Amino acid sequence: MSMVNAMDLRLLTQFDTASLEEDRKKKMLYEEPISLEEAALNANDVMVAPSRKSYVHGCSHVQLLFETVGDRLRSAVDQVPDKEFLIFKREGIRKTYSQVATDAENLACGLLHLGLNKGDRIGIWGPNTYEWTTTQFATALAGMVLVNINPSYQSEELRYAIEKVGIRALITPPGFKKSNYYQSIKDILPEVTLKEPGKSGISSRNFSCFQHLIMFDEEDKIYPGAWKYTEVMKMGTEEDRHQLSKIERETQPDDALNIQYTSGTTGQPKGATLTHHNVLNNAFFVGLRAGYSEKKTIICIPNPLYHCFGCVMGVLAALTHLQTCVFPAPSFDALAALKAIHEEKCTALYGTPTMFIDMINHPEYTKYNYDSIRSGFIAGAPCPITLCRRLVQDMHMTDMQVCYGTTETSPVSFMSTRDDPPEQRIKSVGHIMDHLEAAIVDKRNCIVPRGVKGEVIVRGYSVMRCYWNSEEQTKKEITQDRWYHTGDIAVMHDNGTISIVGRSKDMIVRGGENIYPTEVEQFLFKHQAVEDVHVSLKTILRNVHPFQFQIVGVPDERFGEVVCAWVRLHESAEGKTTEEDIKAWCKGKIAHFKIPRYILFKKEHQFPLTVTGKVKKFEIREMSKIELGLQQVVSHFSEL
Repeated sequence: MSMVNAMDLRLLTQFDTASLEEDRKKKMLYEEPISLEEAALNANDVMVAPSRKSYVHGCSHVQLLFETVGDRLRSAVDQVPDKEFLIFKREGIRKTYSQVATDAENLACGLLHLGLNKGDRIGIWGPNTYEWTTTQFATALAGMVLVNINPSYQSEELRYAIEKVGIRALITPPGFKKSNYYQSIKDILPEVTLKEPGKSGISSRNFSCFQHLIMFDEEDKIYPGAWKYTEVMKMGTEEDRHQLSKIERETQPDDALNIQYTSGTTGQPKGATLTHHNVLNNAFFVGLRAGYSEKKTIICIPNPLYHCFGCVMGVLAALTHLQTCVFPAPSFDALAALKAIHEEKCTALYGTPTMFIDMINHPEYTKYNYDSIRSGFIAGAPCPITLCRRLVQDMHMTDMQVCYGTTETSPVSFMSTRDDPPEQRIKSVGHIMDHLEAAIVDKRNCIVPRGVKGEVIVRGYSVMRCYWNSEEQTKKEITQDRWYHTGDIAVMHDNGTISIVGRSKDMIVRGGENIYPTEVEQFLFKHQAVEDVHVSLKTILRNVHPFQFQIVGVPDERFGEVVCAWVRLHESAEGKTTEEDIKAWCKGKIAHFKIPRYILFKKEHQFPLTVTGKVKKFEIREMSKIELGLQQVVSHFSEL
């Protein structure tokens, strides 16, 4: 055999082998799903040809940070001590990086003086105020764990929030809007009334861990059983400052920093426990992709601080890139946001779809100048394409970016890039974030081909440590190899972006607020002994049936979705109990956004059931839309 023939034979053999291998891969990718392990083993396929697996990895030339939030704050003060960091428009407060650090250190020393220790859980309950952010940084410096409590929570929800994670101290104003926080605290902690004004140190039979109530008030009032926030700021001694320095040296990036409550499919909220490493890196890479490291950025944040959107994507993203945050009002106020953009010449604007709709539809929208705006984030709920187009055209948000994530992932997992044309940016929730992995899997936990619907799962630095004191729930949501199951249904496109098309769980997203039907249903069952107008609920709910209450989400033009309840009354209550009776009974006990917008009274035979007797929530949702005349209202999700 000649040399040429021998070489031809070797090439032919190699070609045949390659062809067989290629055929094997095609069969694996196109004909059947593959496991996560197989995907990892075949990850190098991307170097040969574009992958058809619904798997992406956020490669990055920028390494992860390995610092604490306290480290980053100290570093910022060294670099830009006199630069404005936080502006609270309604209160007229403007603070530099140096001033924020000083105030946070004073509060941290005050907390240590009260006997609180590294690792203790400190609750913050209230709207967007400077005290909120001061507490955020004070607890970070002192190695404590900040527990964000939704300002809309009522007494029973507060009770659960304190008990679940063992909160030792609660920092709060006396009230906000229609919520009387101090009264709610007295309802569940009557011991506070036994203490003299301006003093705390509570011992409660109901809450074994709880000790200190700290209250701040614009008028600096004194409340029985509560320390004055301003006095706690002054309590620190030289010994406390030495202790704080020691704690700062000992605190590690992987220590718990923050607990945020997420609604639970089992009925009760879960405490997602996030570390310094989780949130600081997510904030840094979100800001990096948004271009915050490239030029001066002034971020307008109408979103609540208790949510990751405000305290991570807002405050910490600004911190990691030495930029400025503007808070227009304590809670969302469309006009206040428009004024803040005009007066502070904000360059970036955050919001949920509902917030942006309210802003651009406000009667005074045309009175203000938005030429300074160049970018912004829209997140918290799926966004209609028509809204995104208006933001680009009318508010000059040419660098607008869509974000997707969950509290459990600190929060952002996918985010659009500024390199993509605006029209493309609004067709998906973006590309995988740096240093993260994501995949789309079927019910067998196997990766599906691109273009096929499945559940989004995420792995990487951003995945929370755990649900606090909920080992079984943590194991259910995070696999042994650290993949977090989001519960969201998506498809992955050829370019690696994803579009959210639904949810595998029954969660309702109302204007960015997550509501799980089971939580509302169990609330209604739990309080069946409470007396209601006209008829005792104990009588109404006698002989409770498994589907006495069914909660579903129905479409709404402003909020995206709202709560709808199907209620089966006891025969003795028929004709006596009204929709308004049930709504009135809910007020003051659960957050306002969880109270059903619509209540439909039904007979037993009207509930659609499976052959095994389970309620078909999807059918209830569709039947409700027809009965309420909501068929033409656009839902959050657009089926692809």
